Amino acid sequence: MSMERTLVLLKPDALQRGLVGEIISRFEKKGLKLVGLNMRNWEKSQLEKHYAVHKERPFYPTLVAFMTSGPVVALALEGKDAIEVVRKLMGKTNSRQAEPGTIRGDMGMSFSNNLVHGSDSPESARFELDLWFGGQGDICSWDPADLGWRYSIKEELS
Repeated sequence: MSMERTLVLLKPDALQRGLVGEIISRFEKKGLKLVGLNMRNWEKSQLEKHYAVHKERPFYPTLVAFMTSGPVVALALEGKDAIEVVRKLMGKTNSRQAEPGTIRGDMGMSFSNNLVHGSDSPESARFELDLWFGGQGDICSWDPADLGWRYSIKEELS
């Protein structure tokens, strides 16, 4: 099986609450490899493209306004089954319903201001990674020195 890449966005509420380091640390502690990181105040057009699947939903304008209200940190993460692993680490969308031990379950109370976004499928991950990290050199290829301690190389990486 090959490594999978996924996108995670740390939303403006994560930055405002000073949780960026703790959230990134959870992904790293799990064993996911950080291959891209970018923080900025993103253009409205970027967020509209990202959330285009929700364009007809009543919450779309509020979501875009929230996501343009401050800086957003975009992460590209890599690992075995990275999409599924990230989604489990994030917890349910409604933070009040998210399990303890998840990012939203431990740090959130809101449905809308729920700290993080993660790709929900391989197709959306490809689209989102291209949207957020589409430039040459935006994603780094590297091998962590502890790869053999993260995975059983014989069983999982052959």
